[in-house]
Amino acid sequence: MKSSEIQPMPQFFDRYINLVEDIDLFDGFSKLTPEHVFGQTEKLAALGDRVYAEGKWTVKDILQHVIDNERIMSYRALRFSRNDKTQLPGYDEAVLAANTIAGHRTVADLMEEWNELRRSTITLFKNMDRTMLTRVGNANQTEITALALGFVILGHPVHHMNVIRDRYFPLL
Repeated sequence: MKSSEIQPMPQFFDRYINLVEDIDLFDGFSKLTPEHVFGQTEKLAALGDRVYAEGKWTVKDILQHVIDNERIMSYRALRFSRNDKTQLPGYDEAVLAANTIAGHRTVADLMEEWNELRRSTITLFKNMDRTMLTRVGNANQTEITALALGFVILGHPVHHMNVIRDRYFPLL
């Protein structure tokens, strides 16, 4: 299924979904791999702990955030695809980011974790049919389908890589 088939288009999350061209979800998983999106690992590693402004995350913090977010979105997709109507809460990304060891890890290690997670994410979505993908759930007071969550998983890292290109790479 394609992103143009998402109904309803969820507010807030649309900013990530719209960063992905209107292609089949699995074509998106094939095209927007962690290496494709964050493939400039030498430049990412060279940034070290630099930030473009006080209080901003390092590149390693951003990578950890992307990983955490994919886990959370996959969990939501699992629940909604299985017709669980429980309203799920949002999450505080600042709290999660403040409680990791990303600063002690390497970019290569974070990328390895993300690749392993992505394989699991793809397996989860491969085992959803059209009915499951279009089931609507509620997360953070927003109605959203499992399909939309799949496209959030694809677009969210694109958003962060755009920020890295615009604000972090000039620091090199």
